[in-house]
Amino acid sequence: MPAWEDTLRPFGESMLGFFERQRLARKGITPQKTRRRLTQSEVVETLEHGVITRVALIIAAAAALVWLLAAGTQSVAKETYIVAVLIFSTATGHLCLNRREIWTCNSRLLLTFLIVLGHLALAKLCVLQSAAATHGGGGQFSALQQRDMWLLAIPFGLGPALASVLLGRTMAIFVSGFGTLLMLPLFASLSDDAVFIVTNVTSNLVCGFLAVFLTAEVRKRGDLPRAGLFVGLATWVLAVLFRKINLLQMWIEGTALNYQSLAAESLVAIGAPIMLMLIIVGGLPCVESLFRITTRVRWLELADLNHPLLRRMTIEAPGTFQHSLAVANLAEGACEAVGANPAMARVCSYFHDIGKLVKPEYFTENMRHDRNPHDDIAPTMSALIIVAHVKEGISLALEHKLNQEIIDVIREHHGTSLVYYFYKKAMDQQQAARTEGKITQMHDEDLPEVSESSFRYGGPKPQTRESAIVSLADSIESAARCMERVTPQKIEQLITDIIRKRVADGQLDECDLRFKDLEQIAEAFRHTLSSMMHSRVAYPEDKDTKTKRGSGTVSAIRRKDASAA
Repeated sequence: MPAWEDTLRPFGESMLGFFERQRLARKGITPQKTRRRLTQSEVVETLEHGVITRVALIIAAAAALVWLLAAGTQSVAKETYIVAVLIFSTATGHLCLNRREIWTCNSRLLLTFLIVLGHLALAKLCVLQSAAATHGGGGQFSALQQRDMWLLAIPFGLGPALASVLLGRTMAIFVSGFGTLLMLPLFASLSDDAVFIVTNVTSNLVCGFLAVFLTAEVRKRGDLPRAGLFVGLATWVLAVLFRKINLLQMWIEGTALNYQSLAAESLVAIGAPIMLMLIIVGGLPCVESLFRITTRVRWLELADLNHPLLRRMTIEAPGTFQHSLAVANLAEGACEAVGANPAMARVCSYFHDIGKLVKPEYFTENMRHDRNPHDDIAPTMSALIIVAHVKEGISLALEHKLNQEIIDVIREHHGTSLVYYFYKKAMDQQQAARTEGKITQMHDEDLPEVSESSFRYGGPKPQTRESAIVSLADSIESAARCMERVTPQKIEQLITDIIRKRVADGQLDECDLRFKDLEQIAEAFRHTLSSMMHSRVAYPEDKDTKTKRGSGTVSAIRRKDASAA
């Protein structure tokens, strides 16, 4: 074949594809616009999950820790470096063994190291400033008072609070524990006073765990300054107990209180955590965007039903909108039962079927009672339209810049499951053509083959617990709407059958759900679905009201007939 034909072949195929798409678009089978595709750069993928990048991050973090120990000090014992590196190595090994979701994601690993090292850097800065204030003095307060104020400004609880909001409670406990251990060599490199080291390390541990407790269930950004207030009060109490604020000593010895110094020290101890929390509130959107993290606060903001796609759904696909609300209630309750993220499940449930906006009339919940558009097309084409709503949903999500977790749930909520209704319909039509003689001139091998793969979604299967729960809630809610008479026994049997079929089909193989979790999810589904689909008492009708309404109806009919005559 001539070389010029090889050169022109791709151009000719693309032109033929263009004309074919235009022909299908005129028939309403395919959209005229080009569908947006989810792409991932190989460079970004390597940086995010590459082993070499991970090793480089660990080495850089260890080097930064060693530099932090040496910065601002004249001499540090070699044993201090060894202890710091051993603690850091233990922390890294813990992440590798027990926190695979952090270990395999280099951006999360980088964020963890930045939080720990930043926390230690601020603590050392405050200690160095306190030492400088001791030699300097002057001003409204004495050198000793200035030293105490800088020590009270050490950001106890900052790292754990930031980790709790961004990475979750488990990682916040990790940051609090190992951050406290790393403070031992840090303070040892600055002072030989054992009391100073022990009191500061204890304060960091207590305030760290208090910050984790206070920020574990943050529902709005205003909760963070309030958490900072309580951490500040805890810092003040510990400072009084450890005599950093000499309130007890003055009271015991009976000396006169220096109210000006006491007010200034209390203001620093309580106000410093509040100021740091306000800085976190201001910088949180930037960190979320930079590391592609969706915090609980952000999920609650995304749960606003005034999003343009959701408002459009209420008008163009009201049945799908009501279905999505019901799925959200089911998924949220199930996530709470197994310790998953209920806010994420609710938001993803709102958007999981947005692809149905392209052809809403082809889906049962939006059909009119007098017309079913699938009656006019082949089962294969019906399956293509049904399956396409996943890709259309991804396209709309990318167009409206929804975050990655929502897009992942849209892709995964059907997994690789079978569109059984149309597959069965196609098989029945093929069997009828063979047995009833509708196509007598054709042999069996000439009949169009019904391939099961043509009736399956493209996947992937659910990868997270939240995605799997939304997938189960979607199927169960749709099936429950088809029940004629709702009873607790039928609801329980329906839930059990659907979960068993999903497990047997392998749809839950790639997510982190155990059989015990499935039992808890089924129980949460049963409770929520029973509340949503409860039966009502048939109220007896008043005979007098019925007679009056009937006579009024008859009179109206007579008046209508008279006017027609």
